[in-house]
Amino acid sequence: MVGVSSRSGESCDVHQHLWPSTLISALRARREPPFLRGWTLHLPGEPPYEVNPADHDVAARLGLQGDVRALVSLSSPLGLEDLPASEAQPLLDTWHEGARELPSGFGAWAAVGRHEPDRSGLAELLHGDFVGLQVPAPWLATPRALDALAPVLRVCEEAGKPVLVHPGAVAQVPVEELPGWWPAVVDYTAQLSAAWWSWHHVGRGLLPKLRIGFVAGAGLAPLQHERLNARGGRMGRLDPGVFVETSSYGPQAVDALVRVLGIDAIVRGSDRPYAQPVPLGFGSAADHAIDVSNPQRFLIGGRP
Repeated sequence: MVGVSSRSGESCDVHQHLWPSTLISALRARREPPFLRGWTLHLPGEPPYEVNPADHDVAARLGLQGDVRALVSLSSPLGLEDLPASEAQPLLDTWHEGARELPSGFGAWAAVGRHEPDRSGLAELLHGDFVGLQVPAPWLATPRALDALAPVLRVCEEAGKPVLVHPGAVAQVPVEELPGWWPAVVDYTAQLSAAWWSWHHVGRGLLPKLRIGFVAGAGLAPLQHERLNARGGRMGRLDPGVFVETSSYGPQAVDALVRVLGIDAIVRGSDRPYAQPVPLGFGSAADHAIDVSNPQRFLIGGRP
């Protein structure tokens, strides 16, 4: 697995998921959620999900993405990072070992456990091949929660590596009451919105040099800045170290994000295999910014 910083000028998708075979075996060995039975995924707060085996075939994924470099991460809605440390760490180690074996064309985000996080181990991962750290959005659900997480995020800041905020596990509910799309449309966007506002309120004061990105347009939370201003808050100046990616959204939503945050804050992400890249139709200059130059600034720094 080759570091992203060595591939300047290449198109990059910062948000995909691909399970190494060793992680699949580890999930099948579990007896409590999260676990796999065959290819059926069981999670505490979501309906059983039938995984397509082809979605986690490395050669097939390379064929789909063509010349685009894909950064893959552990699927935080699995809840592996939230397990007790004795359960979480072996699974996270399995993820990191499998990710290291991925061929050129991929990069990977590191993961860390919520309980007893291994900060020295994270530092080693970040000084190695991993492009940064992915954290579940519920870990930033309030300003106080973000303050508690700051020592972990500071490891990334000190390493000069970014953080990617991704939806996490959802609360347990009677799944028969909800359609299958409910968690992704309702729970995930709410988690991301809360994480965005926590960062907006205290993040930069805690971590002045950290680069941070939010998947799925931060649940479109940036579009609420007019309401923030109307209710006594303040948007402030645009922060060149804060990014949002485009997964599951198309031209309407991305255009609205650009109007609030500017084009320099938008990076390409697809959430493949759960969603696919969507053409935005903004023209070649915007495509280059979203696919190439903005991801590079997110990953390795620099000014727009």
